[in-house]
Amino acid sequence: MIAVHSCEAAFSEAECDQIVALARDTAPSDAGLVGQQRDHNLRRADLVWVDDIPGTGWIMDRIIDVVRVANRDQYRFDLSDFSESPQIARYGAEREGHFDWHADIGDGPVAARRKLTMVVQLSQDADYDGGVLEIMPSANVIAAPRGRGAATIFPAFQLHRVTPVTRGERFSLTVWAHGPGFR
Repeated sequence: MIAVHSCEAAFSEAECDQIVALARDTAPSDAGLVGQQRDHNLRRADLVWVDDIPGTGWIMDRIIDVVRVANRDQYRFDLSDFSESPQIARYGAEREGHFDWHADIGDGPVAARRKLTMVVQLSQDADYDGGVLEIMPSANVIAAPRGRGAATIFPAFQLHRVTPVTRGERFSLTVWAHGPGFR
């Protein structure tokens, strides 16, 4: 099994522009943690939920295709659904947007069923400093590709983080594929 899988062109430049524009046109909420908890030392970001934006079914269609291929070719997990809306996150330098080390599996009934995490890079690499998505599948840390439109897919139990953004802003699209809990 590959610990971290990348798909360099999951979304086109024009599609990334469209998703970022949709996020800018929608009132964001302050990012929380599982169970609606907030801890700005752990996570500072603004979120927009894709399901709250009309006309975004095409985003989910693409996500399903990318996750299906990655799972078939790399993971072979028992996946059944996408129980949570994809989220568009904005990490801004004005508040050192970040998300410290964490795993995406939680204690809640939905979070406990997360099997794969997919994060799509929506911003141009040159538009910000910091904001590196890092995944720690073992003792080594892997930096995710920063190419616009690239999707990074990894098991939801792996530790990962987004380092603080120190200049500009980073937009990303995150979604989880769900299935029976790991045993």
